[in-house]
This record gives sequence, structure tokens and C-alpha cells, in this order.
Amino acid sequence: MSRVAVIGAGAWGTTLSILLAENGHAVTLWAYEADLVQQMKEGRENARFLPGFPLPAGIEVTGDPKKLAAAELCFIAVPTQHLRATVGKLAGDLNPDAIVISAGKGIEDKTLKLPLEIIGEVTGRDNGDLCALSGPNLSAEIARGLPAVAVVAAGRRETAGQVRSALLAERFRVYTNDDVTGVQLGGALKNVIAIAAGAADGLGLGDNAKAGLLIRGIAEITRLGVALGARAETFAGLSGLGDLIATCASKLSRNHRVGEQVAGGRKLKDILAEMPAVAEGVPTTLAARALGAKYKINLPITEEVYQVLYKDKDAYRALSALMTRLPTSE
Repeated sequence: MSRVAVIGAGAWGTTLSILLAENGHAVTLWAYEADLVQQMKEGRENARFLPGFPLPAGIEVTGDPKKLAAAELCFIAVPTQHLRATVGKLAGDLNPDAIVISAGKGIEDKTLKLPLEIIGEVTGRDNGDLCALSGPNLSAEIARGLPAVAVVAAGRRETAGQVRSALLAERFRVYTNDDVTGVQLGGALKNVIAIAAGAADGLGLGDNAKAGLLIRGIAEITRLGVALGARAETFAGLSGLGDLIATCASKLSRNHRVGEQVAGGRKLKDILAEMPAVAEGVPTTLAARALGAKYKINLPITEEVYQVLYKDKDAYRALSALMTRLPTSE
């Protein structure tokens, strides 16, 4: 049994806490919102972000940063755009010997940095003590006890192995990888493609169109990832194609939902105002587009998603633009 902290009580942070507690670990789940902490303490469930799933007795819910100090493993499950501020607030309260794991999937839109770069900058920790958790992991399915698979990426094999051991369960299989950049990018960029897939579903374009969109999407992700130093084969794995399939196919995906509703004619600001949780693909679209421009990588799907989200382009016209691009070899 390990002492584990989970920072962020959204759906994914709560699900991780449940999984870790079921594995016998003593879990401290930290949330910023005082009213959420109180509700979870009293009701023993996260009625706001993950209703219907009781919290095991092994989870202590808190808003007190000092309760994080004893944790040997620290999972950070907050939206990427809030990561820098959250970690900055808590860095001094973390165990200096703890392994820190990013469980978020995004790119900081102002700096174009990945989660582990942000955490390393703010905490001053060596990259070898930082991990990224990714894969096709829809929170509600895992909370229900359905089987799932994930990948832990770290520069040191033994570090990734420790995190894998903490998470591994009969219903949750975990692999390791040393391509930290690739694993983070796959998890972030698939959210942009998921918005496009949601738009295709919203327009009723069929499975053939969506399959083509996914495959060209993973090609686009791979091009950008390799330019940033990742290995191409990483994007054929769990954090790339695996996560892409789950997010683009599932009605549980917030990013898919954004695309579907935008295709129905709704404004982005109205969609986001109604969502209790963050759709990471929306700000990641800005970051991915900026990275493509910086490294001179052609990202046609990302560009059309940007035009739909931020320039009010009609979703059907955007998908039509993809279909009528100049033909080329695969």
C-alpha cells in the first residue's frame, strides 16, 4: 500500500482516486472548490462531475494542501490551462521525493508547452521523476468497473514501473513507454480530431467518412509529433490511435459533444457555458495550430476545426474543404 495524492476532483481525478483506493492505497483527493469538497465529504460521491459512484472509505477528500505532504505518488488531474497556477499553489506542500504524474491531456495555449514541461518548470523537479498517464480512458466506464488499458510514460523505466504497479488491476492493464513527448502529444492532439469527428456525426456523414477522418487525423498527429521529437510508432499505440478511437467514437467524450453541437449550429460559447467540465480540445486547437505554424507542418484537419470553433465557419463547409483538397499519395 502506498500513500497517494490526486490533485483535481473532476471526473478523471475522482475515477483515479476510486481505482487507486480499490487497489488498497491510502488516497488523498484534493479539490480547489470548497463547496465541492464539502459535498463530497458529506455525500461520499462527486455529484457534480461523477454522479452515482460512491467514494471508497480509503479516499480522504480535502481542500487543505498540507494533507498532500505524505504522498509518495502524486497524480495531477486538472485542465492543462489551469495546471501552471494549480501546481504553483501546491508545489511547496508536495513531498520532495514523490513521483509526480500528469493525468491531464492538453497543451498550454500561451506557451505551447506540454504538462510535464509545465510541472518541471514550476516545481524544479528532474524530468526523470515525472510521468505522464494516457490512453483510452473514459472516466465513467472505468468508474463502472469496465476493463480499460493505459500507458505510463517516463524517462526512467523504474519510475514508470512504480506508477504502473500502483495502478495495475485485473480491470485496468497498464503499459510503460519512454517516449514522454509522444505519449503527451497523442493524448492532447486526439481531442482536436475528436471535435471534427463529433461534427461529422452531427452532420450524419456516416462511418466511411469518420473512418477516413480518424486515419488522416492520426497521420496529422504523427507529422506534428515527429517534428517535436516524438517517435512515429508511439502514435500507433494506446496514447495515439487507441485514445483517438475511444474519444472519436464515444458519446461520453466532451470533445466529441462539442463538435456534434457546433455542427448543429450552436455557438461555441453557449456549448461551453453548459458543460460542467472542460473540453480540452478547444484550447488545444489553438496550441496545435500555432505549433504547426512554428514547425511548418501541414495540419488541415486542425485548421478546419479552428475555423469552425473560432471563425464561425459552417461545419459542413469545413468538412467539404477537407474532401476537396488537392489529391496526394497516402
